[in-house]
Amino acid sequence: MQSDFDLSVDIGGVKIKNPIITASGTFGYGEEYAPFLDLNALGAIVVKGLSLEPRMGNPPPRIIETASGMLNAIGLQNVGVHAFIEDKLPFLRTFDVPVIANILGDNAEDYQRIAELLNDATGLHGLEVNISCPNVSKGGIAFGSHPEMAMDVVKRVKSVTALPVIVKLTPNVTDVALIAEAVEAAGANAVSLINTITGMSIDIEKRVPHLKNIIGGLSGPAIKPVALRMVWQVANRVSIPVIGIGGIMDANDALEFLIAGATAVQIGTANFINPQASIHILKGIIAFMDRQQIRSVHDLIGTLQC
Repeated sequence: MQSDFDLSVDIGGVKIKNPIITASGTFGYGEEYAPFLDLNALGAIVVKGLSLEPRMGNPPPRIIETASGMLNAIGLQNVGVHAFIEDKLPFLRTFDVPVIANILGDNAEDYQRIAELLNDATGLHGLEVNISCPNVSKGGIAFGSHPEMAMDVVKRVKSVTALPVIVKLTPNVTDVALIAEAVEAAGANAVSLINTITGMSIDIEKRVPHLKNIIGGLSGPAIKPVALRMVWQVANRVSIPVIGIGGIMDANDALEFLIAGATAVQIGTANFINPQASIHILKGIIAFMDRQQIRSVHDLIGTLQC
């Protein structure tokens, strides 16, 4: 997309042409959306989370619509890192758009091994580390809920990769900024937030949970105010770039996150409603900048007046 405005930003070493990124878990491996929009127009693509081995995910039902949002318990279904490198990445290399791999694991060693494998993959521009996963060796406590465990994962990943490392933070903690500071100290190049908020829904006729997994992750417009608050708090506590995620449905939503301090934003649930949502949001930001006579997106980032 040609523009007279400077929309480029640097996400901890990942240089992108505009601040619109598609979020992991909502955009497949890129090829699923290629028939609907020009992938070259995006700032970057974050692919579906990758584990060391393929995962089938949770049994259905695993998605349900809620008031202003969606609950999902997909269970991190994915093809595994080896199939991604061999079967998915070659397609993405045909586009002029940075590709970021979201990675996950059951223990810290899994993260390290996946990062090591991806470090040598041609056409990859960065890693996003999902620390919302349960640490099996620590009784299922999420890596991202404890500063020391989060730091351990980041240090292990950084030790085996030269790629920029973005850490995706969970909102299901008391102080998300504390976790952000910990991963920054461990060497993270950027943070992205928020992941989904844990929730549940009940079928009152049958008196059973709507999701087979009982609980799931809430996303969509319902979580935007929470996400915006957390992004603002983290942006004021760390020096590394912050990527805003959470219920961004249109350009106004994205602009709120940029003004709050996000260097870029990720579009998630909106992709399920409109596959071209990311492009519409980008055009809306450009229209806003034109109306406000703002030439560079950097003149918007972190300009909240309190």
